[in-house]
Amino acid sequence: MMMSAEGPSRDANCTPWGAAQRREPQVSGDHAAEPLAFVGLRGTLAQDALLARYTSWRVGGRADILYSPADRDDLAHFLRGLPAHMPVTVLGLGSNVLIRDGGIRGAVVLLHNPGAALAVADGVIYADAGVASPKLARFAALHGCADAEFLAGIPGTVGGALAMNAGCYGGETWDLVERVVTINRRGQLRRRAREEFETGYRHCELKSDASSDGDEWFASAHFRLPEGNREESREIMKALLSKRRASQPLQLPNAGSVFRNPPEGKTAARLIQGSGLKKLARGGARISEKHANFIVNPGGAGSAADIEWLILHVQEEVEKQKGVQLVTEVKIVGEPA
Repeated sequence: MMMSAEGPSRDANCTPWGAAQRREPQVSGDHAAEPLAFVGLRGTLAQDALLARYTSWRVGGRADILYSPADRDDLAHFLRGLPAHMPVTVLGLGSNVLIRDGGIRGAVVLLHNPGAALAVADGVIYADAGVASPKLARFAALHGCADAEFLAGIPGTVGGALAMNAGCYGGETWDLVERVVTINRRGQLRRRAREEFETGYRHCELKSDASSDGDEWFASAHFRLPEGNREESREIMKALLSKRRASQPLQLPNAGSVFRNPPEGKTAARLIQGSGLKKLARGGARISEKHANFIVNPGGAGSAADIEWLILHVQEEVEKQKGVQLVTEVKIVGEPA
């Protein structure tokens, strides 16, 4: 997400996320008996915060603690100040996640940072995990680097793209990765080589023989890209985005593709449409009439429970009618209302 010991200097496009401030928050709910003395935090902290505004579906309950760090050092300081047993959930742009109506217990960290660092040298681009993927695509094109154009169609952060090996139109994130930096639950940073991860279609995890101290999240990455042409890259991105606008319901709240495409045979969208489920509605949410692998939530009128019902119903019907088990691409987190 934020500055790396091997990344650019603090003066190289590293704008703090929030004004410097001193906070000593008290936690409500199950952790009310444990005061958290977060002295010197520089980000933005809130308690009992509604998460719907941070998800592209516009649904989700409340977080006990919500923190948007100023930079990577600030995130490390925040993590070190949490009680050891408190769970931590990390969100990027909230574009590939369904947060249930009961919200998320513990701490939620918002990684998206419009001022996160980007730098380039010798065909290698450094990006904080909080950088939006389309911004990385544009940055690469601007500096004459090729093969990152597909990232313009990924509505999430670099950290999220790394975590799920996001891809579209023939490209996948880990095809470009040279190395990464992770941060663990104790706020410790660790450099990791590409070879330490097992990646595949919408999949990324540490290999079983890679040493780990528990939960880790991506903090930054270096991408090695071949030399390209600025204008050609811009035209490729323009064509990809035009195709995306024509085929996907981008004007309505959605979370992108809900299900992974099966390894063989028809796409998830064709299976859903072939099962007669297009336009199926529950509450204010419905299967998109434009793309059957999208669930839209016009005006944020539906609840997370409505969307989850649609997901489960689609899985049941497609398996019953087509004999195919659809696997969700979106991550479902939190507690029911």
